[in-house]
Amino acid sequence: MPAQAKSAKVAAGTARPASSPLTERQAARRRRILHASAQLASRGGFDAVQMREVAQSSQVALGTLYRYFPSKVHLLVATMQDQLEHMHTTLRKKPPVGETAAERVTETLMRAFRALQREPQLADAMVRALTFADRSVCAEVDQVSRRTTGIILDAMGIAEPTPEQVSAVRVIEHTWHSALVTWLSGRASIAQVKIDIQMACRLIDLTAPDGT
Repeated sequence: MPAQAKSAKVAAGTARPASSPLTERQAARRRRILHASAQLASRGGFDAVQMREVAQSSQVALGTLYRYFPSKVHLLVATMQDQLEHMHTTLRKKPPVGETAAERVTETLMRAFRALQREPQLADAMVRALTFADRSVCAEVDQVSRRTTGIILDAMGIAEPTPEQVSAVRVIEHTWHSALVTWLSGRASIAQVKIDIQMACRLIDLTAPDGT
């Protein structure tokens, strides 16, 4: 099995049973909704994403929008998952080139960070939604976590990570999220974000099996 496929399997290990797949029309409608959400957030941040405006912009009925996403928080967390999916596709086309797994993961996360940096209001809206999410949004939050895990595992280039490495990946995810929060709130510079991410990524080397 290819390394990326195995990484995806590990990332999805705690996934809930899949719901019925969307029809082509439903998938297209969902894409329009997520695009509208991202556009509104890019222009005005969290407060600019109003469900009625999202429905109008995506040309769906308000009731239909609520069937897809019960609240703005559900919608923005799903938007973050969608943005990460696009990032993942881009990263796979141009993988990181560091010599060690820690260097590659650092490069990958900083590339993802710079992508979010270009859309600070969108980044702020998505991170705020992730912070506000309660148990009702756990499915969407899980999808964000699995996508982030997949991005990190692909950068590591390890087909079958050990439990210790999977734990290190979780710590790196927490650090990356915290770094986004502190940067968005003006409490950390980009240089400090990179230092923190580099420090967390050292766990990858520390948890590598002997001889690797």
